[in-house]
Amino acid sequence: MTIIVQVTTEAEALDAYSMVVSHVAETLAPSVANLRVRRGGGSGVVVTADGFVLTNAHVVGDRARRAGRIVASFTDGSEVPAHVVGTDPLSDLALLRTDDGPLRPAELGDAEHLRVGQLVVAMGNPNGLAGTVTAGVVSALGRSLPTRDGRQARMVDDVIQTDAALNPGNSGGALADAHARVVGINTAVAGVGLGLAIPVNRTTRQVLAALMRDGRVRRAWLGVAAGARPLPPKVAALAGRRRGVEVIEVVPDGPAARAGVRPEDLVLAVDGEPVAGVDDLHRLMTAERIGREVELTVARGGEARTLTVRLEELSSSPS
Repeated sequence: MTIIVQVTTEAEALDAYSMVVSHVAETLAPSVANLRVRRGGGSGVVVTADGFVLTNAHVVGDRARRAGRIVASFTDGSEVPAHVVGTDPLSDLALLRTDDGPLRPAELGDAEHLRVGQLVVAMGNPNGLAGTVTAGVVSALGRSLPTRDGRQARMVDDVIQTDAALNPGNSGGALADAHARVVGINTAVAGVGLGLAIPVNRTTRQVLAALMRDGRVRRAWLGVAAGARPLPPKVAALAGRRRGVEVIEVVPDGPAARAGVRPEDLVLAVDGEPVAGVDDLHRLMTAERIGREVELTVARGGEARTLTVRLEELSSSPS
């Protein structure tokens, strides 16, 4: 449903804003669950009609494994038992499945299309019987969030920063655009007026598919810390695009280090597939590439070169 409103006065501007937020709240409320896990919990978002629910890994954590049972409740007062299908602490995502009845799934959007200043609505269900709705704007894109799984550490890149207030228990809830499409999973309160959400993008969809299929996520490991950046004009002309990924740090004795990758190298492609952002790089580090040699195209000193890297499994890398 698309709402087009012509604004002519300040009062009408407020009404238009309210109409959009109300539409998002009414559309998404039935799809946002309260999750009770022993003494803790949070929120979750229904993503399929047959009962798959997406939430944060830190919402369920080890408590869910020990408890073995979670209760998901909705704004209409209904309660259904759920169990953990799989968790991926390195993306701070977890997948649950309810045991009873069809549910109303939310529509997933794509955070790649978000812009700073865009209206977003945060929805959670911290009490189970009355969901919470807050609205704000995307205040920054491309933030990083540190995550950990035992000794393994990773930065979740392209995290969404919003000034929409996140209340206690909202972790795992939905961050939606004006069309009620879920573009992020609320994950953390980083300060007053500062909330963070895991983006819903191609990488998130890969994680979701892996959790549905295998209950876990296997990743290839390159051994770099990296960030998206605009390409210098000469490199942009060479690559045929404006953005790439800059290597900020190379893990000693990791796959990239052994292949000769250096800090400040600009990653342009993996096996010929373009890399224009960190999400592209993560998306290409698939389980199928573990133990394989890949061709890494980088720009160094304004010139392109190809390096051969034998990728390892992330679980075997040092913390």
